Amino acid sequence: MSKLPPALQRVPLPIIGSPLFIISNPKLVIEQCKAGIVGSMPALNARPASQLDEWLAEITETLAAWDRDHPEQKSAPFAINQIVHKSNDRLEHDMQVCAKYKVPIVITSLGARTDVNDAVHSWGGIVLHDIINNFFAKKAIEKGADGLIAVAAGAGGHAGVKSPFALVQEIREWFDGPLALSGSIATGDAVLASLAMGADFAYIGSAFIATQEARAAEAYKQCIVESNSDDIVYSNLFTGVHGNYLKSSIRAAGMDPDNLPESDPSKMDFGGGEGSKPKAWKEIWGCGQGIGAVKEVLPAGELVARLKRELQAARQRLGVAG
Repeated sequence: MSKLPPALQRVPLPIIGSPLFIISNPKLVIEQCKAGIVGSMPALNARPASQLDEWLAEITETLAAWDRDHPEQKSAPFAINQIVHKSNDRLEHDMQVCAKYKVPIVITSLGARTDVNDAVHSWGGIVLHDIINNFFAKKAIEKGADGLIAVAAGAGGHAGVKSPFALVQEIREWFDGPLALSGSIATGDAVLASLAMGADFAYIGSAFIATQEARAAEAYKQCIVESNSDDIVYSNLFTGVHGNYLKSSIRAAGMDPDNLPESDPSKMDFGGGEGSKPKAWKEIWGCGQGIGAVKEVLPAGELVARLKRELQAARQRLGVAG
């Protein structure tokens, strides 16, 4: 069994809703947490920066009220994603706001930093760090991260190329702390498979784009409903880091998704695509390979309820306790 900190021990379902750049907002986070999974959003989604304070107040106050009114079904903790890459000039400000609200979970991406981890620990929070291979996983733990998010092949947005079987296996040889697995997970069956491999949580993002609360264009949501893994392309053109995107959005921008040029990784841009034409993630839509399981746009709570039913059915089918 993995060693889970108290914040993660009180998550009713073994699922973390991944932070969706531009798309996640307080409404989505709140509904995810009320439904029993960790809800999350990037700090950079709050624009201007002062809006982050308002959003964290809304999330903490709404969930506190829910817990008072539903003592038998308390909410799961929420998480804020921080991009710790040097291109993020808001990091210091956003970390101060997170400290004010004592955010229970911080998800760090694109660089592991001891000072950031220490800051989160100072207010009693925990840090989960995105990694795409075993090398970066070890670096993250060495620098003080509490847990890992293994971003395997097929994940939406910035994704790795490792098989989830290989990645989880290698990490579990030396790490017994919190581990979430990301990559093409959109059903309860896939959640159970993640747990069987050795992960503690399934990390689900793309399926939540096609929810009513998500701040995505209706055309984006409908495209996910109508698409499958054949409609995804892997490219580093748009931000300097390889990621998975919907081909239709690339075609709509006047480009050939099957013949994209390579980008210069030294010119990374994670501010929404400023400086690139067209803009990721506003015009070029990120998405993972698991979307073939998404058949309609639903309220987030209904999506979680479906995942729960499927997880229970998968366990019963295989005779697995839980």
